[in-house]
Amino acid sequence: MTRVIHTGDTHIGYQQYNSPQRREDFLEAFRSVVEDAVADGVDAVVHAGDLFHDRRPSLVDLQGTVEILRTLDDADIPFLAVVGNHESKRDAQWLDLFADLGLATRLGADPEIVGDVALYGLDFVPRSRRDDLEYAFEPIPDAAEHATLVTHGLFEPFAHADWDTEEVLEESTVDFDAVLLGDNHKPDTAEVMDTWVTYCGSTERASASEREDRGYNLVDFDEDGGVAISRRGLADTREFVFVDVELEAGEGVDRVQERVRQHDLEDAVVVVTVEGEGKPITPATIEEAAIDRGAMVARVNDRRELPDEDEEVSVSFADPDAAVRERVRELGLSDAARSIDKTVRDDDLVDSNVRETVERRVRDLLEDDESAFDPAPERAPEDEDVTTVADELAGDDASGDPSAAADAESVAANGGEAAATADDEPEAAEAETESAPADEDSSDEPTDDSVDADTASLGDFA
Repeated sequence: MTRVIHTGDTHIGYQQYNSPQRREDFLEAFRSVVEDAVADGVDAVVHAGDLFHDRRPSLVDLQGTVEILRTLDDADIPFLAVVGNHESKRDAQWLDLFADLGLATRLGADPEIVGDVALYGLDFVPRSRRDDLEYAFEPIPDAAEHATLVTHGLFEPFAHADWDTEEVLEESTVDFDAVLLGDNHKPDTAEVMDTWVTYCGSTERASASEREDRGYNLVDFDEDGGVAISRRGLADTREFVFVDVELEAGEGVDRVQERVRQHDLEDAVVVVTVEGEGKPITPATIEEAAIDRGAMVARVNDRRELPDEDEEVSVSFADPDAAVRERVRELGLSDAARSIDKTVRDDDLVDSNVRETVERRVRDLLEDDESAFDPAPERAPEDEDVTTVADELAGDDASGDPSAAADAESVAANGGEAAATADDEPEAAEAETESAPADEDSSDEPTDDSVDADTASLGDFA
């Protein structure tokens, strides 16, 4: 029998909530997986992509990863992996560096034999390039009784899927017994065309929506051709305390504080979600109280749409969004700059994440196309084909109201300046703040390929 650990989405280097401790947590979770592998004496550790959270991990993150991989190497346990969308580069991958050091094997079309299992790999491929895939793999060696594909993406029949699993299995030149997946941070297993298809989940919570315990898969290949997949949790990951409060009419911050006090918050990440019909609350008050009680990080999400307290007061302003759309049109931004404009205006992206998200997007745009920020062709603002990101976010194709633009001149100027700065000085976006997945505070971010990568990533996590 051959036994391997199937892990992935370790996202080493992710400084979640701008917390250095959280950055360490992601590395330590990967260390825990490796320590379990050595203790159990498994035949291999198979990583299904997104070893790193960023395609430019820091030196400290690289050093920590090398140290952990040396632990596996000292135990003669191979580390086999594919490249995920978060860490993918246009040139050589970090995985290639680890392979050069003798610490890893990058899986591909040629089989890597572990026991009686032939393992193949397919790196993350953006949706725009999948039509050209041929799924051509070298034949299974005679010494192998099983064949397994390791890849990264959002596959059917799981949530947020954009990749047809049946098509992959039908067009592949190899009949696979199992497909070991990464990208979806929720662990799950299904059978597709007599093939076991499984996600191992992430090893740390990259999003507040990931409430299940973190862990990895153990995959056993027996001599009779069977495949058994089991789940093992990681006991030492950072504790998340989720406090869900449904406020009744008349209830307010005191009720929320009461619910928070019912939990042990020491060194935990505390996520408070408020719903219901109660009074307005001040999130900062609750977060500060949780920190005072020992929480490492505290976040409050008030999901209510509260009415204005003074409904009898009516104040009318010109539509600032219309003025901003008008100004953005006049700038004649390139597609790349419009992508930055969309990021800056994204209401789902918390303010603390904007700088790093913009920085990441600019870097990806320039890496994919050095001319990405060249000025767009000159077009008149009234041209019908001129559409701005502000239009798209507003959900219409309006050309803007000139009177609104005049009444909201300062708003337009500020909006235009933000977009112009992103267009003219992409390098100014350098910062060391966190970027997070879309449903948390984040997000799996780039253009063309990057946009595909973003859409297909749950790290970015719908």
